[in-house]
Amino acid sequence: MGFGWMGRAHAQAYARVRHHYPDLPVPELVAVADDVPGRAEAAAAQFGFASPARDWRAVLADPRVAAVSITAPNFLHREIGVATARAGKHVWIEKPVGLTADDARAVAAAVRESGVQSAVGFNYRHAPAVAAARRLIADGAIGAVTHARVRFFSDYAAHPDGALTWRYETARGGSGVLGDLASHAVDMVRHLLGDIASVAADTAVFIGRRVRPSGATSGHARAAGGEQGPVENDDYVSALLRTTSGARVVLEASRVAVGEQNSYGFEVHGTAGALFWDFRRMGELGVSQGDAYQDQPVSTVHVGPGAGAYAAFQPGAGIAMGYDDLKVVECAEFLRSVVDGRPHGTSIDDAVHAAVALEAMAESAAARGWVDVPTS
Repeated sequence: MGFGWMGRAHAQAYARVRHHYPDLPVPELVAVADDVPGRAEAAAAQFGFASPARDWRAVLADPRVAAVSITAPNFLHREIGVATARAGKHVWIEKPVGLTADDARAVAAAVRESGVQSAVGFNYRHAPAVAAARRLIADGAIGAVTHARVRFFSDYAAHPDGALTWRYETARGGSGVLGDLASHAVDMVRHLLGDIASVAADTAVFIGRRVRPSGATSGHARAAGGEQGPVENDDYVSALLRTTSGARVVLEASRVAVGEQNSYGFEVHGTAGALFWDFRRMGELGVSQGDAYQDQPVSTVHVGPGAGAYAAFQPGAGIAMGYDDLKVVECAEFLRSVVDGRPHGTSIDDAVHAAVALEAMAESAAARGWVDVPTS
Protein backbone atom coordinates (compact mmCIF):
# COMPACT_ATOMS: atom_id res chain seq x y z
CA MET A 1 0.00 0.00 0.00
CA GLY A 2 1.58 3.20 -1.23
CA PHE A 3 3.66 3.11 -4.39
CA GLY A 4 6.36 5.70 -4.10
CA TRP A 5 10.02 4.73 -4.22
CA MET A 6 9.74 2.24 -1.37
CA GLY A 7 6.62 0.62 -2.78
CA ARG A 8 8.56 0.09 -5.99
CA ALA A 9 11.45 -1.45 -4.01
CA HIS A 10 9.05 -3.94 -2.42
CA ALA A 11 7.46 -4.84 -5.78
CA GLN A 12 10.89 -5.42 -7.30
CA ALA A 13 11.84 -7.64 -4.37
CA TYR A 14 8.72 -9.78 -4.77
CA ALA A 15 9.50 -10.13 -8.48
CA ARG A 16 13.13 -11.15 -7.86
CA VAL A 17 12.80 -13.44 -4.86
CA ARG A 18 12.18 -16.47 -7.08
CA HIS A 19 15.56 -15.94 -8.76
CA HIS A 20 17.53 -16.08 -5.52
CA TYR A 21 15.38 -18.29 -3.28
CA PRO A 22 13.89 -21.05 -5.46
CA ASP A 23 12.77 -22.99 -2.37
CA LEU A 24 10.22 -20.30 -1.53
CA PRO A 25 6.77 -20.04 -3.14
CA VAL A 26 6.51 -17.59 -6.02
CA PRO A 27 4.53 -14.54 -4.85
CA GLU A 28 1.70 -13.28 -7.04
CA LEU A 29 1.22 -9.51 -7.24
CA VAL A 30 -2.53 -9.20 -6.77
CA ALA A 31 -3.41 -5.63 -5.79
CA VAL A 32 -1.79 -2.22 -5.37
CA ALA A 33 -3.19 0.97 -3.84
CA ASP A 34 -2.03 4.59 -3.92
CA ASP A 35 -4.14 7.73 -3.48
CA VAL A 36 -2.22 9.71 -6.11
CA PRO A 37 -4.30 9.58 -9.32
CA GLY A 38 -2.83 7.21 -11.89
CA ARG A 39 0.01 5.91 -9.73
CA ALA A 40 -1.58 2.55 -8.89
CA GLU A 41 -2.56 2.02 -12.54
CA ALA A 42 1.00 2.75 -13.65
CA ALA A 43 2.31 0.26 -11.07
CA ALA A 44 -0.11 -2.37 -12.29
CA ALA A 45 0.96 -1.85 -15.89
CA GLN A 46 4.67 -2.08 -15.09
CA PHE A 47 4.74 -4.78 -12.42
CA GLY A 48 1.68 -6.87 -13.26
CA PHE A 49 -0.61 -6.19 -10.30
CA ALA A 50 -4.05 -7.52 -11.19
CA SER A 51 -6.09 -4.83 -9.39
CA PRO A 52 -5.07 -1.18 -8.94
CA ALA A 53 -6.99 1.01 -6.48
CA ARG A 54 -6.97 4.47 -4.89
CA ASP A 55 -8.13 3.25 -1.45
CA TRP A 56 -5.94 0.88 0.59
CA ARG A 57 -9.07 -0.70 2.08
CA ALA A 58 -9.80 -2.29 -1.28
CA VAL A 59 -6.62 -4.34 -0.92
CA LEU A 60 -7.70 -5.70 2.46
CA ALA A 61 -11.15 -6.55 1.12
CA ASP A 62 -9.66 -8.66 -1.68
CA PRO A 63 -9.85 -12.35 -0.67
CA ARG A 64 -6.93 -13.19 -2.97
CA VAL A 65 -4.51 -11.12 -0.87
CA ALA A 66 -2.61 -13.09 1.79
CA ALA A 67 0.22 -10.66 2.58
CA VAL A 68 0.55 -6.89 2.35
CA SER A 69 3.47 -4.47 1.99
CA ILE A 70 2.82 -1.18 3.81
CA THR A 71 4.99 1.53 2.28
CA ALA A 72 2.72 4.52 2.91
CA PRO A 73 3.82 7.63 4.86
CA ASN A 74 4.46 7.24 8.59
CA PHE A 75 1.16 8.70 9.81
CA LEU A 76 -0.74 5.90 8.06
CA HIS A 77 1.33 3.02 9.44
CA ARG A 78 -0.76 2.41 12.55
CA GLU A 79 -4.16 2.52 10.90
CA ILE A 80 -3.16 0.39 7.92
CA GLY A 81 -0.94 -1.95 9.93
CA VAL A 82 -3.59 -2.73 12.55
CA ALA A 83 -6.30 -3.16 9.90
CA THR A 84 -4.09 -5.44 7.81
CA ALA A 85 -3.30 -7.75 10.72
CA ARG A 86 -6.92 -7.85 11.85
CA ALA A 87 -7.91 -8.78 8.32
CA GLY A 88 -5.70 -11.85 8.69
CA LYS A 89 -3.06 -10.64 6.22
CA HIS A 90 0.66 -10.98 6.91
CA VAL A 91 2.39 -7.61 7.33
CA TRP A 92 5.62 -6.34 5.76
CA ILE A 93 5.82 -2.74 6.95
CA GLU A 94 8.44 -0.06 6.57
CA LYS A 95 10.13 1.58 9.55
CA PRO A 96 9.56 3.42 11.79
CA VAL A 97 6.05 1.87 12.05
CA GLY A 98 4.01 4.93 12.91
CA LEU A 99 4.73 8.20 14.65
CA THR A 100 5.28 6.95 18.20
CA ALA A 101 6.20 3.87 20.21
CA ASP A 102 2.50 3.47 20.99
CA ASP A 103 1.81 3.24 17.25
CA ALA A 104 4.39 0.48 16.88
CA ARG A 105 2.99 -1.31 19.94
CA ALA A 106 -0.51 -1.15 18.48
CA VAL A 107 0.59 -2.82 15.24
CA ALA A 108 2.58 -5.39 17.22
CA ALA A 109 -0.46 -6.19 19.36
CA ALA A 110 -2.65 -6.65 16.28
CA VAL A 111 -0.05 -8.93 14.68
CA ARG A 112 0.21 -10.99 17.84
CA GLU A 113 -3.54 -11.24 18.41
CA SER A 114 -4.24 -12.18 14.78
CA GLY A 115 -1.48 -14.77 14.57
CA VAL A 116 -0.05 -13.35 11.35
CA GLN A 117 3.64 -12.93 10.53
CA SER A 118 5.47 -9.62 10.22
CA ALA A 119 8.61 -8.04 8.79
CA VAL A 120 10.01 -4.52 9.19
CA GLY A 121 12.25 -2.61 6.78
CA PHE A 122 15.50 -2.55 8.73
CA ASN A 123 17.28 -3.68 5.58
CA TYR A 124 20.86 -2.66 6.42
CA ARG A 125 21.25 -5.46 8.96
CA HIS A 126 20.82 -7.90 6.05
CA ALA A 127 24.10 -6.88 4.38
CA PRO A 128 26.37 -9.97 4.37
CA ALA A 129 29.27 -7.98 5.82
CA VAL A 130 27.04 -6.96 8.72
CA ALA A 131 26.14 -10.61 9.23
CA ALA A 132 29.85 -11.45 9.25
CA ALA A 133 30.53 -8.69 11.78
CA ARG A 134 27.75 -9.93 14.05
CA ARG A 135 29.18 -13.45 13.97
CA LEU A 136 32.70 -12.21 14.78
CA ILE A 137 31.39 -10.18 17.72
CA ALA A 138 29.35 -13.13 19.03
CA ASP A 139 32.35 -15.46 18.68
CA GLY A 140 34.56 -13.10 20.69
CA ALA A 141 36.91 -12.53 17.75
CA ILE A 142 37.55 -8.91 18.82
CA GLY A 143 37.29 -9.60 22.53
CA ALA A 144 34.64 -7.90 24.65
CA VAL A 145 33.08 -4.90 22.89
CA THR A 146 34.07 -1.70 24.66
CA HIS A 147 32.79 1.10 22.44
CA ALA A 148 31.40 1.78 18.98
CA ARG A 149 30.35 4.51 16.57
CA VAL A 150 27.30 4.24 14.32
CA ARG A 151 26.54 6.91 11.72
CA PHE A 152 23.67 7.45 9.29
CA PHE A 153 24.38 10.61 7.29
CA SER A 154 22.46 11.71 4.22
CA ASP A 155 21.98 14.90 2.20
CA TYR A 156 18.44 14.30 0.94
CA ALA A 157 17.16 17.29 2.94
CA ALA A 158 20.25 19.48 2.63
CA HIS A 159 18.93 21.69 -0.17
CA PRO A 160 17.03 24.70 1.22
CA ASP A 161 14.53 24.34 -1.66
CA GLY A 162 13.58 20.84 -0.56
CA ALA A 163 9.78 20.76 -0.49
CA LEU A 164 7.88 20.81 2.80
CA THR A 165 6.44 17.32 2.41
CA TRP A 166 4.87 15.12 5.10
CA ARG A 167 8.37 14.13 6.24
CA TYR A 168 8.85 17.52 7.93
CA GLU A 169 5.51 17.61 9.78
CA THR A 170 5.11 16.11 13.24
CA ALA A 171 1.53 15.02 12.60
CA ARG A 172 2.42 13.08 9.46
CA GLY A 173 6.18 12.44 9.60
CA GLY A 174 6.70 12.01 13.32
CA SER A 175 10.15 12.58 14.74
CA GLY A 176 12.03 13.51 11.56
CA VAL A 177 15.55 12.16 11.29
CA LEU A 178 15.04 10.03 14.40
CA GLY A 179 12.34 7.91 12.77
CA ASP A 180 13.87 8.05 9.31
CA LEU A 181 17.60 7.39 9.79
CA ALA A 182 18.27 6.99 13.51
CA SER A 183 15.77 4.12 13.58
CA HIS A 184 18.17 2.20 11.30
CA ALA A 185 21.10 3.17 13.52
CA VAL A 186 19.34 2.01 16.69
CA ASP A 187 18.42 -1.29 15.04
CA MET A 188 22.04 -1.75 13.97
CA VAL A 189 23.23 -1.20 17.54
CA ARG A 190 20.74 -3.75 18.89
CA HIS A 191 21.54 -6.23 16.11
CA LEU A 192 25.29 -6.11 16.74
CA LEU A 193 25.65 -5.25 20.42
CA GLY A 194 22.38 -6.07 22.18
CA ASP A 195 19.75 -4.01 23.94
CA ILE A 196 20.20 -0.33 24.78
CA ALA A 197 20.00 0.53 28.48
CA SER A 198 20.20 4.33 28.52
CA VAL A 199 20.75 7.33 26.25
CA ALA A 200 21.83 10.97 26.30
CA ALA A 201 20.88 12.82 23.14
CA ASP A 202 20.91 16.20 21.42
CA THR A 203 18.79 17.18 18.42
CA ALA A 204 18.60 20.16 16.08
CA VAL A 205 16.69 21.69 13.17
CA PHE A 206 19.09 23.44 10.80
CA ILE A 207 16.71 24.41 7.97
CA GLY A 208 13.74 25.87 9.80
CA ARG A 209 11.41 26.72 6.91
CA ARG A 210 10.61 25.15 3.54
CA VAL A 211 8.24 25.79 0.62
CA ARG A 212 4.98 23.84 0.54
CA PRO A 213 4.64 21.70 -2.63
CA SER A 214 1.85 22.59 -5.04
CA GLY A 215 0.91 18.96 -5.79
CA ALA A 216 1.70 15.32 -5.09
CA THR A 217 5.39 14.56 -4.59
CA SER A 218 7.55 11.48 -4.86
CA GLY A 219 10.89 11.04 -3.19
CA HIS A 220 12.68 14.22 -2.15
CA ALA A 221 11.18 16.84 -4.45
CA ARG A 222 12.12 20.52 -4.54
CA ALA A 223 9.86 23.55 -4.50
CA ALA A 224 10.60 27.25 -4.78
CA GLY A 225 8.73 30.53 -4.74
CA GLY A 226 5.60 29.32 -3.00
CA GLU A 227 4.21 29.59 0.50
CA GLN A 228 6.63 28.64 3.23
CA GLY A 229 5.93 26.67 6.37
CA PRO A 230 7.90 25.57 9.43
CA VAL A 231 9.93 22.38 9.69
CA GLU A 232 8.47 20.72 12.77
CA ASN A 233 10.87 17.84 13.39
CA ASP A 234 14.59 17.34 13.69
CA ASP A 235 17.26 17.38 10.98
CA TYR A 236 20.02 15.98 13.20
CA VAL A 237 20.54 13.81 16.27
CA SER A 238 23.64 12.82 18.19
CA ALA A 239 23.48 10.46 21.13
CA LEU A 240 25.55 8.58 23.65
CA LEU A 241 24.26 5.08 24.31
CA ARG A 242 25.01 2.51 26.99
CA THR A 243 24.11 -1.07 26.16
CA THR A 244 23.05 -3.66 28.70
CA SER A 245 26.39 -5.39 28.12
CA GLY A 246 28.25 -2.25 29.21
CA ALA A 247 29.46 -1.10 25.78
CA ARG A 248 29.41 2.63 25.02
CA VAL A 249 28.15 3.86 21.64
CA VAL A 250 28.24 7.20 19.82
CA LEU A 251 25.32 7.44 17.41
CA GLU A 252 24.78 10.22 14.86
CA ALA A 253 22.17 10.71 12.15
CA SER A 254 21.64 13.65 9.81
CA ARG A 255 19.41 14.30 6.81
CA VAL A 256 21.12 17.61 5.97
CA ALA A 257 24.77 16.48 5.79
CA VAL A 258 26.14 18.23 2.69
CA GLY A 259 28.66 16.00 0.91
CA GLU A 260 27.31 12.82 2.51
CA GLN A 261 25.27 10.57 0.24
CA ASN A 262 23.95 7.55 2.15
CA SER A 263 27.01 7.52 4.39
CA TYR A 264 25.97 4.75 6.72
CA GLY A 265 28.24 2.52 8.74
CA PHE A 266 29.84 1.55 12.02
CA GLU A 267 33.09 1.09 13.89
CA VAL A 268 33.05 -1.47 16.69
CA HIS A 269 36.01 -1.67 19.08
CA GLY A 270 36.75 -4.56 21.43
CA THR A 271 39.42 -5.47 23.91
CA ALA A 272 41.32 -7.42 21.22
CA GLY A 273 40.31 -5.91 17.87
CA ALA A 274 37.91 -3.83 15.84
CA LEU A 275 35.45 -4.00 12.92
CA PHE A 276 34.66 -1.32 10.32
CA TRP A 277 31.82 -1.20 7.76
CA ASP A 278 30.61 1.41 5.24
CA PHE A 279 27.35 0.81 3.38
CA ARG A 280 28.80 2.44 0.25
CA ARG A 281 31.37 -0.37 0.14
CA MET A 282 28.81 -2.88 1.26
CA GLY A 283 30.78 -6.05 0.59
CA GLU A 284 33.89 -4.98 2.52
CA LEU A 285 34.51 -5.47 6.22
CA GLY A 286 37.53 -4.00 7.95
CA VAL A 287 38.81 -6.49 10.50
CA SER A 288 41.50 -6.13 13.15
CA GLN A 289 41.97 -9.17 15.38
CA GLY A 290 44.81 -10.93 17.11
CA ASP A 291 46.95 -10.58 20.21
CA ALA A 292 49.15 -7.61 19.26
CA TYR A 293 46.84 -4.98 20.82
CA GLN A 294 49.17 -2.08 19.99
CA ASP A 295 49.95 -1.39 16.29
CA GLN A 296 47.64 -4.24 15.29
CA PRO A 297 46.87 -3.99 11.54
CA VAL A 298 43.45 -3.82 9.88
CA SER A 299 42.64 -6.11 6.96
CA THR A 300 39.93 -5.47 4.39
CA VAL A 301 37.88 -8.63 3.91
CA HIS A 302 35.69 -9.00 0.82
CA VAL A 303 32.87 -11.12 2.18
CA GLY A 304 31.54 -13.97 0.07
CA PRO A 305 29.50 -17.16 0.31
CA GLY A 306 29.16 -18.09 3.96
CA ALA A 307 28.49 -14.51 5.04
CA GLY A 308 24.78 -13.94 5.60
CA ALA A 309 22.72 -14.23 2.42
CA TYR A 310 25.61 -13.60 0.01
CA ALA A 311 25.50 -17.08 -1.56
CA ALA A 312 21.93 -16.48 -2.75
CA PHE A 313 23.24 -13.72 -5.03
CA GLN A 314 26.87 -14.30 -6.03
CA PRO A 315 29.26 -17.28 -6.25
CA GLY A 316 32.48 -15.67 -5.06
CA ALA A 317 33.82 -12.91 -2.84
CA GLY A 318 34.31 -9.40 -4.15
CA ILE A 319 31.26 -9.28 -6.45
CA ALA A 320 29.24 -6.26 -5.41
CA MET A 321 25.72 -6.43 -4.03
CA GLY A 322 23.39 -3.42 -3.81
CA TYR A 323 20.54 -1.84 -1.87
CA ASP A 324 17.81 -3.62 -3.82
CA ASP A 325 19.44 -6.96 -2.99
CA LEU A 326 18.95 -6.21 0.71
CA LYS A 327 15.22 -5.75 0.09
CA VAL A 328 15.18 -9.14 -1.67
CA VAL A 329 16.75 -10.70 1.43
CA GLU A 330 14.16 -8.96 3.59
CA CYS A 331 11.38 -10.17 1.32
CA ALA A 332 12.67 -13.74 1.46
CA GLU A 333 12.79 -13.68 5.26
CA PHE A 334 9.21 -12.39 5.30
CA LEU A 335 7.99 -15.12 2.96
CA ARG A 336 9.88 -17.75 4.94
CA SER A 337 8.13 -16.52 8.08
CA VAL A 338 4.78 -16.97 6.33
CA VAL A 339 5.67 -20.47 5.13
CA ASP A 340 7.11 -21.65 8.47
CA GLY A 341 4.61 -19.85 10.69
CA ARG A 342 7.38 -18.36 12.83
CA PRO A 343 9.52 -15.21 12.58
CA HIS A 344 12.64 -15.02 10.42
CA GLY A 345 14.70 -11.85 10.12
CA THR A 346 13.28 -8.59 11.42
CA SER A 347 9.81 -8.48 12.95
CA ILE A 348 7.40 -5.94 14.39
CA ASP A 349 9.01 -6.50 17.80
CA ASP A 350 12.25 -5.00 16.44
CA ALA A 351 10.30 -1.91 15.43
CA VAL A 352 8.88 -1.57 18.94
CA HIS A 353 12.36 -1.80 20.49
CA ALA A 354 13.65 0.87 18.09
CA ALA A 355 10.69 3.19 18.70
CA VAL A 356 11.11 2.98 22.48
CA ALA A 357 14.81 3.89 22.19
CA LEU A 358 14.02 6.79 19.84
CA GLU A 359 11.45 8.20 22.25
CA ALA A 360 14.04 7.97 25.02
CA MET A 361 16.40 10.00 22.80
CA ALA A 362 13.73 12.66 22.23
CA GLU A 363 13.03 12.79 25.96
CA SER A 364 16.74 13.07 26.71
CA ALA A 365 17.21 15.91 24.22
CA ALA A 366 14.31 17.82 25.78
CA ALA A 367 15.52 17.22 29.35
CA ARG A 368 19.24 17.61 28.50
CA GLY A 369 20.23 14.53 30.47
CA TRP A 370 20.51 10.75 30.59
CA VAL A 371 17.32 8.74 30.19
CA ASP A 372 16.85 5.03 30.84
CA VAL A 373 15.36 3.06 27.95
CA PRO A 374 12.35 1.14 29.24
CA THR A 375 11.65 -2.41 28.22
CA SER A 376 9.27 -2.33 25.28
